[in-house]
Amino acid sequence: MEQWEKFLAPYKQAVEELKVKLKGMRQDYQLNRQSSPVEFVTARVKPVQSIIEKASARNIPYDRLQEGMYDIAGVRIMCQFVDDIEVICAQIRNRTDMRVVEERDYVANTKESGYRSYHLIVEYPVERLSGTVSILAEIQIRTLAMNFWATIEHTLNYKYSGEYPPEIKKRLQNAAEAAYLLDQEMSEIREEIQDAQKYYTKKRNMR
Repeated sequence: MEQWEKFLAPYKQAVEELKVKLKGMRQDYQLNRQSSPVEFVTARVKPVQSIIEKASARNIPYDRLQEGMYDIAGVRIMCQFVDDIEVICAQIRNRTDMRVVEERDYVANTKESGYRSYHLIVEYPVERLSGTVSILAEIQIRTLAMNFWATIEHTLNYKYSGEYPPEIKKRLQNAAEAAYLLDQEMSEIREEIQDAQKYYTKKRNMR
């Protein structure tokens, strides 16, 4: 277990740093009195058991985990509107403190299950006592509707191990379509929503 703690230490440091930096994007927008594309940010390090199971399933040797498993460090950025995803992606691509090495667009190329999200695999340098360690981290960017669906699907996946009964599979696909339509409708009235949010924030700050 001590070996795992040592191996995962830079990943734990990375997710904390990335979380602070990406939350900072939201604060920058707010300071400039602009609507932020970032709603909130969460992060996690993959549990040891999940790492072991994935390494076994994909035949990744333990001495190749750092290069062969890109999602040990995971960050999730939630936004309100689909168009915000590309705004956030562009800002991450332009950063100098991390480097995008791969992009996976599951928004335009929705998975059969209905899963939608945009994934960036980044190389991120972590400063340790022994020197700089470059690790891979996965940044998932999705709307609140996409995230709600993905959270429910992830929970069901544990129960059925991915082998859904036909009725459940169909209902998940229908729910994914409903979430997509919700995103489309919210995009249509984006300006109204943002004006209302600004008005609400102004009134709250006056109390």
